[in-house]
Amino acid sequence: MTVTEITSESHFTQLTTEVSSSTLIAIYFHTPWAEPCIRMNSVFSSLSSVHPKVVFLSVNADEFPEISESFDVSAVPYFVMLQDGTILKELSGADPKELASVISSLAQKSTTGSNGVSESTSTAATDTTAAAPIEEAESESEAEESEEDLNTRLAQLVKAAPVMLFMKGTPAAPQCGFSRQLVAILREHQVRFGFFDILKDDAVRQGLKKFSDWPTFPQLYIQGELQGGLDIVKESIQEDPEYFKNAIASGESN
Repeated sequence: MTVTEITSESHFTQLTTEVSSSTLIAIYFHTPWAEPCIRMNSVFSSLSSVHPKVVFLSVNADEFPEISESFDVSAVPYFVMLQDGTILKELSGADPKELASVISSLAQKSTTGSNGVSESTSTAATDTTAAAPIEEAESESEAEESEEDLNTRLAQLVKAAPVMLFMKGTPAAPQCGFSRQLVAILREHQVRFGFFDILKDDAVRQGLKKFSDWPTFPQLYIQGELQGGLDIVKESIQEDPEYFKNAIASGESN
């Protein structure tokens, strides 16, 4: 099954309601400006060919904010696994292996009959074919790179979204209290942001400290410019309640 790009709210409602109760629906929230989404676009498409019984839907979070808000989407890429109107799993971030694992597991459960026997005998075989493009994409980020190449990558990453948060963990599952607080602040001020989990890439974790001349995490960037960590952001908001709006506007004008 191919990925269906949502064209309207009614289109989304139709596709999510006019399916059998046993059908698994994978919903992918993305934006064209977020670099992590560029990578996950091909991964999501590859998975759709591996799992023909799963409905794969793609939603532009900027074009359909009402749909995004209904699932509490505050960062992209974001994935929601839905079945019979119930959310089974939510994933935030660009982790191909985790996404493939979750969809494979849920797809297998959804095709298992009451006697516990899978209705599809080809699942195991087709799952292995998904490993090639996913592993290939994963290996690209793990390849050894020079300091110059790393700095080039960091310069691109800090501009991957207008507001970029480098944190420990993901917005859905922060791995430190400071990251959790900064995510909460961004959500409280309804700031749409991209993020990078530094725990997934030690080269970025160590390199960004030198690149930004800032030794701790989380680190927040707006239009590619370092704003600071949690304390600095709190102070900036105290001094200017419209801090995020003004910082984004200032960056766009430069």
